[in-house]
Amino acid sequence: MRRLPFRRLVTLATLAVVGAATLGATAACGDDSDEAAGGSGPVTLRLGYFPNITHAPAVVGVEKGIFKEKLGGNVTLETKTFNAGPAAIEAVFSGALDATYIGPNPTVNAFSKSKGEAVRVVSGAASGGVALVVKPGITSAEQLRGKKIATPQLGNTQDVALRYWLKEKGLQTTKEGGGDVKVVPQENAQTVETFGSGAIDGAWVPEPFVSRLVNAGGKVLVDERDLWPDKKFVITNLLVSTKFLKAHPDVVKKLVEGQVAANEFVNSKPDEAQQAISDHIGKITGKPLDLKLIKQAWPTLEFTNDPIPSSLKTGLDHAVAVGLTQPVDLNGLYDLKYLNEVLKAQGKAEVVQP
Repeated sequence: MRRLPFRRLVTLATLAVVGAATLGATAACGDDSDEAAGGSGPVTLRLGYFPNITHAPAVVGVEKGIFKEKLGGNVTLETKTFNAGPAAIEAVFSGALDATYIGPNPTVNAFSKSKGEAVRVVSGAASGGVALVVKPGITSAEQLRGKKIATPQLGNTQDVALRYWLKEKGLQTTKEGGGDVKVVPQENAQTVETFGSGAIDGAWVPEPFVSRLVNAGGKVLVDERDLWPDKKFVITNLLVSTKFLKAHPDVVKKLVEGQVAANEFVNSKPDEAQQAISDHIGKITGKPLDLKLIKQAWPTLEFTNDPIPSSLKTGLDHAVAVGLTQPVDLNGLYDLKYLNEVLKAQGKAEVVQP
């Protein structure tokens, strides 16, 4: 075998090293690019939501496969349902959730507890759909003195709304369930039973539980829409973990695309959306939600991608007023970049970034 001159061997070795270095640099650049773009490898997105009508975009998005389609084959969607916001926020903080549909007060609490670091609101979802339902004989706030009124959970959106409304009417409450009106936190499904048995005198709850309580003999004393300008207030927005947002911005944008598409479906095909909600809740609870109940509740809700930030700020002021939280600087809570990119691409009006 003919031996190569020493100089030729050195040249080939040098070229090999340079080539390897070049390939390494190219690969490194590719990795950096993938990381900056949120990674091109498989990603799991863990999404939380409540199985009720105020979370219709989430329920329909999951049931009709809208999120799955928008997220694409590289993203595995895992879902988990909750009864109230504080539990969902705990799951976000523990790393068990990457994103969740949730009400405004738990949103504020999460932002506050993490000193503005842990979460971002990336889209709205729904407005309205909440009421105080009471026994037929109760016709005024004063008649609630000494009565027991349920809310889904201490510190959740409806809990704050009830306590603030009572305060405005001159009635005091305590976190421990004392005061002029006894506020009793309990799961919404349990509330229907306790109302029927007479263990509670009313409840400030979201749909479909408003309609269920009315059908159980209750009456609406307060439609919460009547307490807000233009009858608009955020009841559900889409929240993401800041950590997940930074690591996978491309996935978050796809999730927002799914939210916008789900709202489009809910608003343009209400009959199909209502059937999807009934079917999906049936899969979770073992019993489909009565379509008549859904149709009864539907007119009280508006499904919008606008998170209505002004109402969230007012809700925070209410929570401070009733002693459930401290004042919070909300600067940085909203990141509506991807929402507006999606809306603009579809020729829809963009949402004002607070």
